[in-house]
Amino acid sequence: MHHSPAQDPYAPGPRGPSHDPCVRVRGAREHNLRGVDVDIPRDALTVFTGVSGSGKSSLAFGTLYAEAQRRYFESVAPYARRLIHQIGAPKVDSVTGLPPAVSLQQRRSSPGSRSSVGTVTLLSNSLRMLYSRAGSYPVGAERLDSDAFSPNTAAGACPSCHGLGRVHRTSEELLVPDPGLSIRQGAIAAWPGAWQGKNLRDVLDALGYEVDRPWRELAVEDREWILFTDEQPVVTVHPVRDADRIQRPYQGTYMSAHRYVMRTFADSRSATLRARAERFLTDAPCPVCEGRRLRPEALAVTFAGRTIAEAAALALTDLDDVLASAPPEGEAARVLVEDLRSRIGPVTELGLGYLSLGRTAPSLSAGELQRLRLATQLRSGLFGVVYVLDEPSAGLHPADTEALLSVLDRLKAAGNTVFVVEHHLDVVRHADWLVDVGPAAGEHGGRVLHSGPPAALAGVAESATARALFGTREPAAPRPTRTAGGAIRLSGVRRHNLRGVDAEFPLGVFTAVTGVSGSGKSTLGQALAGEVTGRLADPGFPVRRLVEVDQKPIGRTPRSNLATYTGLFDVVRRLFTATEEAKERGWKAGRFSFNVSGGRCETCQGEGFVSVELLFLPSTYAPCPQCAGARYNAETLEVRYGGLNIAEVLGLTVEAAVGFFAGVPAAGRSLRALEEIGLGYLRLGQPATELSGGEAQRVKLAAELQRSRRDHTLYLLDEPTTGLHPADVRVLMRQLHGLVDAGHSVVVVEHDMAVVAGADWVVDLGPGGGAAGGRVIASGTPREVARTPGSVTATYLARALGAEDGA
Repeated sequence: MHHSPAQDPYAPGPRGPSHDPCVRVRGAREHNLRGVDVDIPRDALTVFTGVSGSGKSSLAFGTLYAEAQRRYFESVAPYARRLIHQIGAPKVDSVTGLPPAVSLQQRRSSPGSRSSVGTVTLLSNSLRMLYSRAGSYPVGAERLDSDAFSPNTAAGACPSCHGLGRVHRTSEELLVPDPGLSIRQGAIAAWPGAWQGKNLRDVLDALGYEVDRPWRELAVEDREWILFTDEQPVVTVHPVRDADRIQRPYQGTYMSAHRYVMRTFADSRSATLRARAERFLTDAPCPVCEGRRLRPEALAVTFAGRTIAEAAALALTDLDDVLASAPPEGEAARVLVEDLRSRIGPVTELGLGYLSLGRTAPSLSAGELQRLRLATQLRSGLFGVVYVLDEPSAGLHPADTEALLSVLDRLKAAGNTVFVVEHHLDVVRHADWLVDVGPAAGEHGGRVLHSGPPAALAGVAESATARALFGTREPAAPRPTRTAGGAIRLSGVRRHNLRGVDAEFPLGVFTAVTGVSGSGKSTLGQALAGEVTGRLADPGFPVRRLVEVDQKPIGRTPRSNLATYTGLFDVVRRLFTATEEAKERGWKAGRFSFNVSGGRCETCQGEGFVSVELLFLPSTYAPCPQCAGARYNAETLEVRYGGLNIAEVLGLTVEAAVGFFAGVPAAGRSLRALEEIGLGYLRLGQPATELSGGEAQRVKLAAELQRSRRDHTLYLLDEPTTGLHPADVRVLMRQLHGLVDAGHSVVVVEHDMAVVAGADWVVDLGPGGGAAGGRVIASGTPREVARTPGSVTATYLARALGAEDGA
């Protein structure tokens, strides 16, 4: 129910400013915001909408959350105050009425391999406590502290694999792939190249080993010593090189191939070197703990007949059943079981009951991870705070979105203010208050078009959200029905929760894979990718290339950006090197790179940011005090091309750059591809760390689209509409359907029913998530799937098809 202005409940009452029921923002100028003024009610569910890049995240996260975080820093220790001026306050004149805030953002740095569902939700702590206090111990065994049940502590980790559950080993076959070669010819493939490898050969020679005989002719004990010894003898080497250079003898230390590989793998900072070392290692479950990661003493303790490793491997819904039916032995057990079940509740309610505690965090999708954090917050019982959520519906089937809405309502009912950045229309309709930012992206956005009850948005003509929410959708142009040219058949797929699944993917058409969260969609996608990769070499196989476009970041640091990723930066550097000024100074292309010394600002080493480490919070980046984020030193910035210096060129949006580089065909192709996919608002130098998962995915897709391919390619996309406003989804679909029209195949894992309704073929998994899923419920055209009894997707798909027909 909406009040008329006369009795507006959000108007400041007579209680004075201290009880201001609104958060009031004045003059917000973060990113593309244009001096935004907005009032948002407290204790309500407010949704921020707008097309991708319109500035809604800049308002919700860049301004409101950043300001709440800054105030929090100011209230804590003095050392934190010093950091505030480094991080910098958000660009805003004032924000009043803002309570402390909790941010649940999707683009938080990806968690490490030791974090799991149990560590993210803190459920592991409760489970360890239960085993420590209420477990059944073997006769005569002493009680263990809860730390002894954690694979991440010295007290609990299996000593053989240090709690990782897997061991890396090398073998002679891996280290010496071709035993016909001699050591001098490079038989030991695992050794480093260049001087270091030659040094190791010279050392072996000096030690008296035969380096010129084929490897297989050497004695077994010699081969064993050369590859696996832990000794590191030092000998005097008399190098034999070119006759005209005087070679001085030196002391050389020997290191076996096994030792070199293990050390590189464990210690190297270089991803390339580590990846190279990994080629010579096999990865197998640890023989001592059988992959269970714990010491034998901890694995001897049981609860309800299960070890803690077995309990952590159960889906949460199953673990809950086990706890519910376990006879309570004593008060401690009863209290601990209740605590554990009350923590599992919110996780299963958010549709994540199919996850197990031991499931590693990197294997979760961004949406799953964010909902796990949300479940943890529900349990924490805070009140009077602002929750700022970034697209909590990402990765949710329409059926699961309903549970999400009830969780948001509960956060609000507990006395909190909930701010959500969201595109999903069901969530938008559910809001108490709507802040719509736009009208378009980048420079054409950054204004608040509407701040008020959702129904009132209908009158805002320039809002793309209003058109999506209330507009009569223009019926989709009837596309010619495509006929499949062959198909890829998968049979008996067994991985994760797929138990012997058969599925068929027709080629030359647009296929959507659907199903509730956790039903096995992404797993089926991985199986398809594996099958295609395995058959690319077969000349009779119709697909010649596989392109997987996922949402992983295009780079982990601010060094990686749009220009470097698409190859555009090489073109730009060449243009700058060719200017008269650069030629006079004798500068090469490297001068205009911010990754090597010379042209870059040395204070921040060309990052434009300096990392500020905080003891108890994730580290943050602050603009470099020397170059103010320009990344280059003052001399480099003196050279101009087309009136702009290199930092200004990197500051251009894709859209502006299209005009700027109009006469440069090499730059035009990648810029057009980015613009056509709806990323015209991004800046060329925008650090990869600032891109959302959906943006990163579209950048990768644009990089693919600019390479016009003749060969039949299979494009596999995981939830490509994540983070997209309905208006942007249409732009993206035009591109993907264009690929199919050009003779390629597209397979998307997708929850957006408007996209599924426009597909040629649908594979629906279910019926539930986790153990209750993993079966193909229906496959066929969208209309056939929409009529399938027992499919959760059918109802929602039928509704979307009805909307398409103008029903």
